[in-house]
Amino acid sequence: MFDIGLSEFVVIAFIAILVFGPDKLPDLARQAARLVRQVRNFANNARDELRSELGPEYADLELRDLDPRTIVRKHIAEALADEDDDPAPARRPGRRPLVAGERPPYDGEAT
Repeated sequence: MFDIGLSEFVVIAFIAILVFGPDKLPDLARQAARLVRQVRNFANNARDELRSELGPEYADLELRDLDPRTIVRKHIAEALADEDDDPAPARRPGRRPLVAGERPPYDGEAT
């Protein structure tokens, strides 16, 4: 999640010991753990309440599913999967593929 290596963790721990002292460090660690637990419980309760409000069709809803990037990726993946299922692309009436060496049509008024 935070992508902290062992060397960074050692530096953070050393600075914490210098700033807070070894006496208060265990108490601060307990408080931090309690805060993380409360935030996790809050997020789980919010997710459960959202699921119950939306109904049974959203029973598998996760909060990360509400991220706009995730939604866009999901819809793009579905569109690509649907496109792969089509045996031939739909042609517009009156259009034909270009012959080798043929230049595509150019509309001077459209540009």
